[in-house]
Parts: sequence; C-alpha cells; structure tokens
Amino acid sequence: MKKSHHNTVSRRNFIKITGSSLVAGALTGYSPFAIATGAKNVVIVGGGVGGATAAKYLTLLDSSIKVTLVEPNEAYYTCFMSNEVIGGNRDMSSIKFGYEGLAARGVNVVHDTVTGIDPDKRMVLTASGKSLPYDRCIMSPGVSMKYDTVDGYDESVAAEKIPHAWKAGPQTELLRAQLEAMKDGGTVAIAAPPNPFRCPPGPYERASQIAHYLTNNKPKSKILILDAKNKFSKQGLFVEGWSKHYGYGSDNSMIEWVNGDDGGKIEAVNPDTMTLTGDFDDFTADVINLIPAQTAGKIAHTVGLTNDSGWCPIVGNSFESTIIPNVHVIGDASVASPMPKSGYSANSEAKVCAAAVVALLNNGEIPQPSYVNTCYSVITPEDGISVAMVYGWDGEKIVKREGSGGLTPGGENRSDANRALEVQYAHSWFNNITNDIFG
Repeated sequence: MKKSHHNTVSRRNFIKITGSSLVAGALTGYSPFAIATGAKNVVIVGGGVGGATAAKYLTLLDSSIKVTLVEPNEAYYTCFMSNEVIGGNRDMSSIKFGYEGLAARGVNVVHDTVTGIDPDKRMVLTASGKSLPYDRCIMSPGVSMKYDTVDGYDESVAAEKIPHAWKAGPQTELLRAQLEAMKDGGTVAIAAPPNPFRCPPGPYERASQIAHYLTNNKPKSKILILDAKNKFSKQGLFVEGWSKHYGYGSDNSMIEWVNGDDGGKIEAVNPDTMTLTGDFDDFTADVINLIPAQTAGKIAHTVGLTNDSGWCPIVGNSFESTIIPNVHVIGDASVASPMPKSGYSANSEAKVCAAAVVALLNNGEIPQPSYVNTCYSVITPEDGISVAMVYGWDGEKIVKREGSGGLTPGGENRSDANRALEVQYAHSWFNNITNDIFG
C-alpha cells in the first residue's frame, strides 16, 4: 500500500478520530425509535474480545436488555501483546483480564461451557445443564486449530512440547521457557499457517520479538520461519526492520524465511526428534513453534453455523448468521472480509453487532455501520510498525473506505523517533482497547 506524505495521519490521531466516531455513532443512532419495555434476553457465547465488547456495549445502548455472557474461563489473556511476553518484554499478568468490570455493569457472567443451541426454542445449552433463553444470541467462538493438517501434531503435543501459543495462556509461558532454556547457537523454527488465520502479522512479529531476545542473550542462535504462504502481512516493513536489526538478507542474518514455493509448508512433525517435514526437506530445531491452519471455534461447527469454508457466513451490517436466524457471529470466526481476523476487528464488529441487536429488539432500523481496524507490530522495543483501515457497508458487503487508513512509511521516510513513537502508540492502544473491552 503506497501512501503519500500529505495523507499521513498519526496512529494516535487515527484511533482518536475513528474510535470516538464509531462509539459516538453507536451510542446516538437510536433516535428513530424508543426503547421498548418488557423482557429482552441476549446470550453471548465466548468472553474474548468480541464477546466481552458486545456485552459491555449492549448494557450501554439499552439497559433494559438482560445480558448473559457464557465463558468457561475466569480470566482472559489477550493474544495481542502476548508476543512481548514470549520475547521477554512483558509480564504475563499484564495481558490477563477478568470479568469483574462487566459484572459491575450488570452483565450476568456465567462460567460454563456451551454445548449447543436450540434455535427453535431459542435456548443456549451448557455443560452444567443450564438452558439459557435468548431473543438474540451473539456467538464469539474464536478459532480452533486444525491439528489434522500436520501429521504427528495434536493437542497434547502442543500443550507439552511444541506449542502453537496462538491462544494466549499456558502455551505462551511454555514457549518463553523453552527459549530461556535453549543453548546459545540453537535454532528456533516457527511454522506459519496458511490463510486465513488469526492475526495475519502475528508470526512475523513473534519472530521479531524472539530475535530481539536472542540478539541480547543468545546471539549465535538462528530463527527459521517456515511459511505455507509466499507473502505475508506488512512484509516490506518487517523485512526492512529485520535488515536493520537482525542482518536479514546478509550471510549473518539471524532470521531466515522459507516460503511455500521453496518448501516452507509443513506437513508433519516428529516431537521425539524435533523435526519438521516440508515438501522438499526436513528441518530440525531446538525449539519449535508450530502454528497450524485454523477454522472457526469448535462450538460454531457443533451448532451448524459454518459453511464449507469452515467459517461462519454473516450479514455484515448486523453480523447475523446467514444459516441460523437470531444468532449473530462476531470476531475471528465470522466471514467479514476484507476485515482481517484481528483483535481490533473483533472489537469493532462487536460494537456494530450490539447496535444492530438493540435496533432489532426495539423494532428499529439497523444503523448504517462503520468499522475500523488498526494493527501494530513491535519489531524491537524501539521499533514499531502499523497498518490501519476504515470500512463501510455498501448495502451488500463490507468494503474499504476509499482514502482511509494507511501504512507506516518505510525507507528514508522513517526516522528512529518515528519507530519509537509507533511502539508508544502500540502500548497506548493496548491499554485503551483493553479498558474499552473489560473496564
């Protein structure tokens, strides 16, 4: 994406403009109708970014709605900024969030596992035997790993020896511990998944964070990125950063990237020998981070919300499922292209969905939506990059707003001060969005 100087907007101002306008639009879009009285039940499945945001904004938009959030875990760890934990630049506790803030707003937080829904009776069914009635149900199931796409890989291998760490939590800590235990001169292999998957720049930010740790602690070590793809998100900016900090492109590069055409797609893993098998070669490493192909979260498949793609088709102005009426799907599991599967997308989609659900429950018209995404990646503690985009609804599909958004400038246009500012913006964004979700 090319960007001229006169169109450049600071990341801080971009978020201030788009974030505030989106929220203001959501909170003031209900003049065409009055808030209806009587019981209105919304059950939200999944307490990640999408589900928690939807719960909060439903209470803000219509306090008469009874909002129930069903989430098995008592705490949520954000995937965004978890790479800083792996790189040793952030504590695990800083990405941990509870549901006390939502409960204080009147959300009925139920720690349970959803096992199914009855769309005819409009009931959400749980493992403990609860039947939760809904007028509208919002599903935010996240992603599941397609372990069967890599021979020798399964949940137990991921939990014990070869983590994917693509759901922040114990595997995040395991990968960090493995890096700390690795000898200087060791090899770290990161197997990146095929599209589509959660957080498109994530594997490459992770490589950057690990490279920073190794540069300062185990400088003889190497990182091998084995990729199912031939290109990746923000590739030019990552390559520039790797060249600047880690010698990429030279004989002494700490990072090597093997694309799909050159045999980067991984077909099998042997945990005993720590060997990855690609199309052409085997790769042995001391630490392996294998991120498999992904699909919509398991419950979405169980209840029948997915199509042949493995993801959940929706109507983009309300995120209502095209398969099951009165059920909405937000976040990574939804088919919301051209929006990426990212935390900020999920947050934005949740607000659009909440506004639509309030309108539908009050016999009003669904507001004209606006959506936003900004994605930061931290290459070193003093060097960050980002991409931003605003989206709209053309009556049939989600579209990019012409002239909006932008990409961090590269090359000679980018000073060290700009690089450091991007990291500050990234951390400020993290603090703001987590407060927006859970506060």
